[in-house]
Amino acid sequence: MSGDGTTSGEGSERDSADNIEYGIDDKPPLGESAVLGVQHYLTMVGANIAVPLILADAMGMIENPEVTAQFIGTFFVVSGIATLAQTTFGNRYPIVQGAPFSMLAPAIAIVTVVTTGGIAGQPDWQAALVQLQGAIIVAAAVQVLLGYLGLVGKLRRFLSPVVIAPTIALIGLSLFDAPQITGTDQSWWLLGLTVVLIVLFSQYLELKHRAFRLYPVILAIAIAWVAAAGLSVADVLGTDHPGHVPLGEVADASLLMPIYPFQWGVPEFTTAFAIGMFAGVLASIVESIGDYYAVANLTGSAAPSEKRINHGIGMEGLMNVFSGIMGTGGSTSYSENVGAIGLTGVASRYVVQIGALVMLVVGFVGYFGQLIATIPDPIVGGLFIAMFAQIVAVGVGNLRHVDLDSSRNVFVIGFALFVGLAIPAYMGNFETTLEFRTAVGIEAAIAPLLEFDLVANTVLASSLEAAAIAAVDTVFIIGSTGMAVGGLAALFLDNTIPGTREERGLAEWSRLTEDEADFETFWDRWVDADEEPGTDRSR
Repeated sequence: MSGDGTTSGEGSERDSADNIEYGIDDKPPLGESAVLGVQHYLTMVGANIAVPLILADAMGMIENPEVTAQFIGTFFVVSGIATLAQTTFGNRYPIVQGAPFSMLAPAIAIVTVVTTGGIAGQPDWQAALVQLQGAIIVAAAVQVLLGYLGLVGKLRRFLSPVVIAPTIALIGLSLFDAPQITGTDQSWWLLGLTVVLIVLFSQYLELKHRAFRLYPVILAIAIAWVAAAGLSVADVLGTDHPGHVPLGEVADASLLMPIYPFQWGVPEFTTAFAIGMFAGVLASIVESIGDYYAVANLTGSAAPSEKRINHGIGMEGLMNVFSGIMGTGGSTSYSENVGAIGLTGVASRYVVQIGALVMLVVGFVGYFGQLIATIPDPIVGGLFIAMFAQIVAVGVGNLRHVDLDSSRNVFVIGFALFVGLAIPAYMGNFETTLEFRTAVGIEAAIAPLLEFDLVANTVLASSLEAAAIAAVDTVFIIGSTGMAVGGLAALFLDNTIPGTREERGLAEWSRLTEDEADFETFWDRWVDADEEPGTDRSR
């Protein structure tokens, strides 16, 4: 097995990832890589379609099928380019980049505000989308600075296994109540079939044939989808059934779709919207750092260095700017893909890059987007159960480095997990930030201040109100993201409650963290004129 950052003297630790079929630097044959790459993308297809569909519905775009199909296709194009950029120029981990749920809450808030008021001369969806683009671009520009100025990476010294374990676990637990799993109109037989097939192929039959080991996800999806499609054609599953496959919609799709920068119009910038979106970006950063550690754990690689984290977050910021230019809802590391590494043992960067190229091309093909959209929610729910259960286990696995006989460690971990589930559940009572603002009572809280002569000035009064709204929106967005809540709670408690480095697992983890020099940037590998002749630049 090969992996970034592996240093001498740490082989015994690295060998713990014996289930890895292809390491980070491995390059399987092209044909095999293409299939494996598509499989990586299939694990995140539900989320990468769900986000644009949710936004399209909120904007009223859903009433225009052609525009909606183009909107979905744009998400796949951005995902492909962002993945290529991250795996080549960013942290170089084999993580797929896609549409973030962490930025969905502020996005819906922006859409709601714009569509409620309406803007003359534009369809509501277009007016909302250009405002959304502007907010993402501004918030992402700050993310770029946080990454490439090294501010995010400096957090690493405060991140012990006591912090990372609940954060990663909450990434997996965050979707336990996803509508694709717990919806009231669930098709349990179809969801169960998907789960059983994935478990059967990846756990019981993996030694029977190499195909079961490498392709458990794509085999399970194909079999479950064919079963659902056959029953749909036979009219056993009616159009109202959650497992219905609407094949007719594929035939009605366009062959090619025009996807290009500023296709919805020139972005418009509103300060309040940008501030609200930045809260979503912060939540995304916390989740991404957890993903980096999860990949390192799964592949048996050294924990990410400060330098790698900075380049990863900086590149995510650049790709968020790019997503704003293209007109989507943002881009971030995908936890689904991380879970796929654990199930399939395929951690090859090359495989993920090939998959990204495939998604980039087919994103322009209307038939593809519509075909992917026919995958029923119960099948996606089955994927979620298998993928995210793996991530929960990876998070818990970090606790092997800490002293679990320590009462302070047990308290921090338990508290972080509990609040990481409880607070988002409370925030779930409010569909949008607008409802949360009403519940908090911003107007009532600000009213007494407006009575003073000092704030009689309309501009100052507006500034006070905007600041209060931004603060409340930030609380709502971060509070709605389990890994952000739990991670921040664990970060605070672990760094304020007295504990030794050995007790917190920092001593062990320092030994397992890659040196700053082990991570080579694109500049180090390809542009540095002082590089010695004959150096292998393919790493």
